[in-house]
Amino acid sequence: MSSERYGEHMKKETVVWITKYLLDFMYFAGIVVTVTLPWSIKWIARVFQYEVFVEQYKESVLIYFILGILAILIIGELRKMFRTVLADDCFVRENVVSLQRMGTYSFIIAIICLLRTVLYLTVTMLTLVLVFVIAGLFSKVLAFVFDKAIDYKEENDLTV
Repeated sequence: MSSERYGEHMKKETVVWITKYLLDFMYFAGIVVTVTLPWSIKWIARVFQYEVFVEQYKESVLIYFILGILAILIIGELRKMFRTVLADDCFVRENVVSLQRMGTYSFIIAIICLLRTVLYLTVTMLTLVLVFVIAGLFSKVLAFVFDKAIDYKEENDLTV
């Protein structure tokens, strides 16, 4: 392997491992943040004087708890998919299932964010609706692309 290709390979390996550890951190941090919501929402309401969190405490905890669970599920699917990257076997049906699930979770997040605007409307929440609709569409389309790629791969494997 030439030194240039070796350097590119090492950069790729570094990015792969950084991504893996970032996903792991986000997954476990997401669990901690979601579990501690009843206390952190009270703290945020007190420190930043968010009256809406005081007035609608139960609703806020419930909404953000559900959103947290869905975010953890999305990151969990990404971690599963990333294991196939590490195993150098990305085009597998399990990744199609993960992408489909991630799309569904994203659409549910968008719906919950839209419903949350009934409690209090913010530009941020409307932006999140748009972001998660796009993420949902992206995941669903990517699932179809992966499914076709797997079909081609399997057909090619049979030909050889």
